[in-house]
Amino acid sequence: MNDTPGRTPPGSSPSDDQRPPAQDASVPEGPAPADGAQAPGAGEDTRSSQWASDQPPGGQWSTAAPVPPQRRTTRERAYANSGQRHTGAPQQQQSPQQQPGAPWGGWGAWTPPPQAPQPGVIPLRPLSVGEIVDGAVQVVRRQWRTALGISLGLAVGTQAVTTVLTGLWFHDSPDLQSISENADATPRELWEALRGTLAGTGVAWAVGLIGSIVATAMLTMVVSHSILGRTTTIGEAWRAARPQMPRMFGLLLLLPLLLCAVFGIGLSLGLVVAATGAEAAGTGLMALGALAASVVGTWLWIRFSLAVPALMLEKQGVIASMRRSVKLVQGAWWRVFGVQLLGVLLTVMLTMVVQGPLSIVTSFASGSAMENPMSWPSLVVAGIGGAISATLAFPVTAGMTALLYTDQRIRRESLDLELARAANVDVSA
Repeated sequence: MNDTPGRTPPGSSPSDDQRPPAQDASVPEGPAPADGAQAPGAGEDTRSSQWASDQPPGGQWSTAAPVPPQRRTTRERAYANSGQRHTGAPQQQQSPQQQPGAPWGGWGAWTPPPQAPQPGVIPLRPLSVGEIVDGAVQVVRRQWRTALGISLGLAVGTQAVTTVLTGLWFHDSPDLQSISENADATPRELWEALRGTLAGTGVAWAVGLIGSIVATAMLTMVVSHSILGRTTTIGEAWRAARPQMPRMFGLLLLLPLLLCAVFGIGLSLGLVVAATGAEAAGTGLMALGALAASVVGTWLWIRFSLAVPALMLEKQGVIASMRRSVKLVQGAWWRVFGVQLLGVLLTVMLTMVVQGPLSIVTSFASGSAMENPMSWPSLVVAGIGGAISATLAFPVTAGMTALLYTDQRIRRESLDLELARAANVDVSA
């Protein structure tokens, strides 16, 4: 006896004494009888090989007991409409352990999203600010021989040259501070002191710029290899950075000149007014011009701050790398500004931590010789402190800039997929 309503098992035929009478095709079929009788059909052969039109849900072979309608909450209706399959039959009520959203088991159990692959110092996904800083520190920790070796050699060399040039240049030049405090100083004396100070500072800055260019170029290559989990020697970093070094010099010379031009334009009006005799008005205009130039200069600095990694890693020219930086920074100016400002603050803190105790110890050892900032003991102490702080700051700042560039490309261009393929890791999860 068939105990499934509306269904005829395949391969069997009904008995002769239960053959139903013929039915007119124009009369629509009614629902299957509930007492287990077979659905009417056209003939015995057809009935023996056809399934009935109304079928129970998969896995149920007996008539379920009728369940009285129950009122469900809004959350239960939302779970039922979003995550369950509809089979055309009433769903059985689930136990609290089986309900969607239960803390264990079931379809509604929460599972954490798959973690991004991390072949190197950062995970291959959009980064937070803390992960950018941590990634730069991890570069120094994992490849300390290469990173600190590059920064130490260049920092010691540039600081030694800067200290010697500063000591020789300012040995016989007039002191700008003493002349500015002298009420009887003539404008010519003030200009001579200002010119000598600017010239000596410019020479020292140029020497330091050369060292920072080479260090930044080589450390950018070290960071790019560390993202993929690869180690780099000093020789490998130099060979990778050397083809782009002339363009790197052009870029890092053009950017400071651009900022100097902005400040020159901002101060020019005040200087012209002061030269005509209106010193008070000229001083006020110079202050306003300096403030406006600082705002514009900061805006330009952030817009072009990713040009160095774009030039080194994408093998682009000077102008193309600047345009590339503008494109990557667009829409994320404040975020890039925050990360770059954090790098500057870290550099200042490292300098204070290193040079502060060193200056105090040396002042006790040298006595009054340290009172003159242009004396040789003072310059040597400042050079040693600058070399130590630059050795620690160069890898961190270069690493943060390179990782910020990588993060912006991951957010905008899905660079993480290319990095994963380069590192031979699976991102299908």
